[in-house]
Amino acid sequence: MRAIWKGAVSFGLVNVPVRLYAATENHDVQFRQVHRTDGGRIKYKRICSIDGEEVAYDDIAKGYETEDGDMVILTDEDFADLPTRSSKEIAVEKFVPADQIDPMLLDKCYYLEPDKASAKPYVLLRDALESEKRMAVVTVSIRTRMTMAVLRVKDGVIVMQTMLWPDEVRNPDFASLGDEQEASEKELAMAHLLVEQLAGDYDASEYEDDYAIALDALVKAKVEGGEIKDIPKPAEESGEVVDLLAALAKSVEKARAARGEAPAEEQPAAKKAASKTTTKAAGKKKAG
Repeated sequence: MRAIWKGAVSFGLVNVPVRLYAATENHDVQFRQVHRTDGGRIKYKRICSIDGEEVAYDDIAKGYETEDGDMVILTDEDFADLPTRSSKEIAVEKFVPADQIDPMLLDKCYYLEPDKASAKPYVLLRDALESEKRMAVVTVSIRTRMTMAVLRVKDGVIVMQTMLWPDEVRNPDFASLGDEQEASEKELAMAHLLVEQLAGDYDASEYEDDYAIALDALVKAKVEGGEIKDIPKPAEESGEVVDLLAALAKSVEKARAARGEAPAEEQPAAKKAASKTTTKAAGKKKAG
């Protein structure tokens, strides 16, 4: 694993330098959109919906659409005025009982690894969290925005898990549960019996992603069976030159139009006519 962030956990007067690692990864097979007949990759252009022109990355901004359909354009200067944090600190705000944290609020998960020199305070914090059965509520800025997170212990390692803000959790206001019907004692007893029969301890090794396994086997079988498309590598350099020439030509035409000049197609004819006029004039002068 490669660290994605370096900083320090601070609680009280204690600082614990740590490195942050992504604790999870996606095992889904990654697909690309391709042309069904020859396997060529599908490319998309950034087209403006108003003028139909392709837009360069430098000309793309962020926009917020209002309820009326109007667009508010936000510039880099607008974002520069927003509150940001670049502190390399995981600040412990308080230690709370673990059962007070609703799992629905938990988001991305990271491992914290201590520097060699900070192993002792790291172990101290880890053991304190485990023995007290508490989580540390912290604030942290992994990029620029401050977010809430919790520190907990898993398999002897301190784990940091970012949290959603309370207003990011939807309210399950279901009309179908408005008038709940109470279960009878007999129905409740049968439900308890079923729960007891299916009771057990969670073991992750008992479960597997059968779809991912079958999909992986399908792809391998096609590769081994030779069902692949030989995709020629595009000539990137020549393509860039063509695009550049096209862009320059288009720019020249726009500049001529702005000055009221005739398009390039009409220029040679005009020059040719001018050349004939010059020749005739020269002929008359010679004859005289």
